[in-house]
Amino acid sequence: MRVDQGGRPLRVVLAEDSVLLREGLVGLLARCGHEVVAAVGDARALVAAVEEQAPDIVVTDVRMPPDFQDEGLHAAVRLRERRPALPVLVLSQYVQRSYAAELLDSGDGSGVGYLLKDRVGQVEEFVEALRKVADGGTVVDPEVVRQLLRRRRDPLEQLTPREREVLALIAEGKSNGAIARELVVSDAAVGKHIGNILTKLDLPQTDETHRRVLAVLTYLRA
Repeated sequence: MRVDQGGRPLRVVLAEDSVLLREGLVGLLARCGHEVVAAVGDARALVAAVEEQAPDIVVTDVRMPPDFQDEGLHAAVRLRERRPALPVLVLSQYVQRSYAAELLDSGDGSGVGYLLKDRVGQVEEFVEALRKVADGGTVVDPEVVRQLLRRRRDPLEQLTPREREVLALIAEGKSNGAIARELVVSDAAVGKHIGNILTKLDLPQTDETHRRVLAVLTYLRA
């Protein structure tokens, strides 16, 4: 493993919930001449480590304890809000569209990257991306770009006609029971439609009441 010849050694805060992968990345970065000043397994510890260590770059996964949804990516967005110049490289198996675009737009759009673990073919590719992001560049996997572009289309296009009808009634402020009576279906059927709507719109994982509000806002913007 050759040492990264791109410049000074980097001080890295690493956030990855998988112990084996986390320790593997710590060793890899050390062999490449960089120092992992903190290696943590959840988003809260990530934020604390950045505050304490003031690293040159953050490398984080997306899904972390406690809910394994978007905790790591959400933390990265919050960190960039506080420190717009903080370089952040997301390394994940997933494209979490609800926060990915926000992260890539944060600051002035520089010093940020999003790579998919399964699509990093060579160690050198990862090390080069790390250096480029730390130096203020932007590195985004083409699959991430493709999924974000798909998100920019009409968000309602994935809904069936009945799901659009249910969403329109939600936007009118109707309860599940009122929707069921109007459409002459069971409450369970309405609940299933609403679940499908919330999933297809790729809304953040919060409580259902808040997600219904977000769904209505999406409907009104479409």
